[in-house]
Amino acid sequence: MKLAIIATLVGSAAAFAPSGNTVRMQSSIRSTTEDEVTEVAAEAAAAPLPDIVPEPVVAPINGWVPNESLPCYGLPGALAPTGFFDPLGFAQSGITLNDVKRNREAEVMHGRVAMLATVGYFAGEAISGPFNIHGPANDQLQQMPAPAFAFLTLSIAAAELRRATIGWVEPDFGDWTKTLWAIRDNYYPGDIGFDPLGLKPTNAKDFANMQTKEIQNGRLAMLGWAGMCSQELVNHRTILGTIDFYNKIYSGVNPYESCVDGVVC
Repeated sequence: MKLAIIATLVGSAAAFAPSGNTVRMQSSIRSTTEDEVTEVAAEAAAAPLPDIVPEPVVAPINGWVPNESLPCYGLPGALAPTGFFDPLGFAQSGITLNDVKRNREAEVMHGRVAMLATVGYFAGEAISGPFNIHGPANDQLQQMPAPAFAFLTLSIAAAELRRATIGWVEPDFGDWTKTLWAIRDNYYPGDIGFDPLGLKPTNAKDFANMQTKEIQNGRLAMLGWAGMCSQELVNHRTILGTIDFYNKIYSGVNPYESCVDGVVC
């Protein structure tokens, strides 16, 4: 009887003990799971990471960092008491940075030409030069000899081409709508690197102040040159001749007293 009971207990315990097959199956499952995890990890490591586009960092150009919240993206030029003065809306809200830079480039360059022209009107009318050119400045260009005129034209063309290669993106005629009027990202409007006298400040604040002075003088020169050109078109007198003409009127002298037929005086 005791042997029967012991046999029964041993059989019951054997029923709950893990068999060799079960141990081998669990080991196989564990091995398979570890292999799959290792394989997935290897595939994940080999897979290319998605491109992460960093936030664009705008490097300062002569100390200027474009700020969309400011008029003209923060370019200098505003001066008291008018401050930011734009009655025609050239820098209206929503204008792109490229348009602002292009407009500033045009303003600076036209201002420089006008400053040279203002001095040139007085100097050209006071000195006849090697070609014996005289009379109002408006009438002097057509008095130039053909070789001198051709040299002047080629010089201007070369200077403009040089300026374009420095500040402007080379047009891609396959996609010309995006590149035809594009300014280079790292180009400061008007800064073509020509500074033979070393007047360009290295300090950002001083540069902004000098830029404001240049722009304001250029604006004044454009108005002054337009006035002189218009005056000469009306009365065909030199600038100094016009001043002398009105001085005589204000002094009570007849300015036409010394005139003869066929002579503008």
